[in-house]
Amino acid sequence: MKILSAFFLLLITVVSPVSADTFADAYGTIADFFGTSAARRTGLTAFPVLTIPVGGRYEGLGTAYTAVARDTGFFDANPAASASIERTELALQHTNLIADANMESIAYTSRFTNFGFGAAGKFLHVPFTEYDAFGDQVTTMRYTESVAGVNASYRLFNSFHHYGLAVGANIKGAYRHIPDRIEPDQSAFAYMADFGMLTRFNFLKFHAARERNFSVGLTARNIGPPVQDDPLPSTLTAGLAYRPLRPLEFSFDFQLPIQPFTDLPAEPPAYAGGVSALVTEFFGLHTGFLLKGGNPRATIGGMLDFENTRFVANYTLDMTTQVGTVDRFSVEAAFKFGDRGRAERVQRAEDYYLEALLAFADGDLTRTVELSERALEIDSGFTPAEETLKSAERTLAMQRRLEAIPLDETIPVPDFDEDFEEELEERFEHQEEPEEPFNDDIEVEGPANA
Repeated sequence: MKILSAFFLLLITVVSPVSADTFADAYGTIADFFGTSAARRTGLTAFPVLTIPVGGRYEGLGTAYTAVARDTGFFDANPAASASIERTELALQHTNLIADANMESIAYTSRFTNFGFGAAGKFLHVPFTEYDAFGDQVTTMRYTESVAGVNASYRLFNSFHHYGLAVGANIKGAYRHIPDRIEPDQSAFAYMADFGMLTRFNFLKFHAARERNFSVGLTARNIGPPVQDDPLPSTLTAGLAYRPLRPLEFSFDFQLPIQPFTDLPAEPPAYAGGVSALVTEFFGLHTGFLLKGGNPRATIGGMLDFENTRFVANYTLDMTTQVGTVDRFSVEAAFKFGDRGRAERVQRAEDYYLEALLAFADGDLTRTVELSERALEIDSGFTPAEETLKSAERTLAMQRRLEAIPLDETIPVPDFDEDFEEELEERFEHQEEPEEPFNDDIEVEGPANA
């Protein structure tokens, strides 16, 4: 309830036409609402670029994307998700942060059956201008942070009826450049890793679809040694995603900052929630809320999703947003390529399976076995074809056993009639005369009127 109240308070504060004093007072009210204890342990980590999302929907859902992760946004959200990405993607994103601070990012992903892989990079640049004592511009310079990494993941134990368990990891390297005129000897390199797990299943599902409607994800992100005694923003995250109906999805993330390599205190836990809804087949809306470090942040956005392209735009409202300035605005353009023939193979396997069912119904078991085996050659995890194959093989084996039973009608059958007659004659010859059934001395009375 507290998070929901803050969301509406922040939204009203930002969009309402108020004076500067009222605006400042409203932001002060929000800060008091959440208290200052949550913000006291913030700002102790290096490389803030690691906390800025790559991926339009990832940012649009308030970073509650650990269990959703259906596009290139998986790279920062959950490295295990590349094992189930539908199509090869290349995504470009621009994010305007505050004033002239901007971030550019690029991400690529693809997969072979159950093995997914990808690469991503982002570049944060903040301009600085130096002036002399007379107010004249002396020089300009930029503070920059760059991150690049590669991804690999694999899906285990999956079948037609079960998603299985996807596990994955990112290996990343980062470089921070601080001009010596700003502060000497502060440029540095860093390296880190991300780990993730993801599974999907059906739970309280009120629509018909093959796609599972409930997802659970776990990640450990930005795990690496300190940089010049400053720790990285390492985080453990657990996420849930639930789609009760096809166009509607809810997601929630719980983030626990950790400091595994230093004695510095970690930030307080963070909470993120998001809602997305498909208005049409190609247009959707989403919103999200993130409470982290005493700074509530709300995001609203939309998506245009076509056959081969996707466009996402988001606007984020937080304690640094100004009414007259468009800060924290991001746009993403994604290009979807082929699926390496997966959809075609799935369709061929289903066609063979349907033909196998027809053959089974007609009693052609040999044909059923042949077609089922063809379907399994294409997709070894196609459980319905495997079950049909086993049924046909069991029935064929039973038929062969029945056919092996000898039922030869040419075997001579002995004539038992003649032997039986001789045996009867012998019995009658040796049998004594039977006694009279009635006594002659007994008078049998006839009818009364005889």
